[in-house]
Amino acid sequence: MSLKTLLMGAATASAIAAAAPAQAETAVFAGGCFWCVEADLEKVPGVRDVVSGYAGGETTNPTYKNYERGGHREVVKVDFDESTLSYGELVDIFLRTIDVTDAGGQFCDRGFGYSSAIHPLDETQAKAAKASVAKAEKSLGRKVVTPVEPPAVFWPAEDYHQAYYKSDVRTLTRFGYVTRADAYKGYRKACGRDQTVKRVWGDQAFQGVPGIGS
Repeated sequence: MSLKTLLMGAATASAIAAAAPAQAETAVFAGGCFWCVEADLEKVPGVRDVVSGYAGGETTNPTYKNYERGGHREVVKVDFDESTLSYGELVDIFLRTIDVTDAGGQFCDRGFGYSSAIHPLDETQAKAAKASVAKAEKSLGRKVVTPVEPPAVFWPAEDYHQAYYKSDVRTLTRFGYVTRADAYKGYRKACGRDQTVKRVWGDQAFQGVPGIGS
């Protein structure tokens, strides 16, 4: 059981059955814990909205309890303003918020469901994503193991996962009753997410976007 699961405590999930349609000015990324990816990318200028969810598997209506068994990863759907931020620029930022050298999960969360990936929605996005990965490899001088996957249906996660990082709802954890925001902060720090990103990327960590990784 992951640290994240322990911190969630007694939260009750209500599955959302409808898949979100692909839209223009939309990106889908997997970067480990979707709470963290949502929290990071919502701070990027030009991003309109970020929704946590699941994608990449073969089952329908995945839930937090079964998404990995169905071959899904935790992902986020990012709606953004292309007049402010291009898809390629968004991929560049995303890659610098994760450990692109780790194929077995992300940070303290292990397993396929927490592994990283990019899901372009069309050939134009796929070309831009591959260019961003190549650029990241050149910059790092190391192999980027984050794959560029085929398009995938996005399934929104349960309501309680959305905006978890800033929720003032109190939840029971192994540390007692705390707000979800405080549980998130404790999880992120204990998981070593920001320290690892800074170790991997150095001065490029978080692409200099204010508020990310702090």
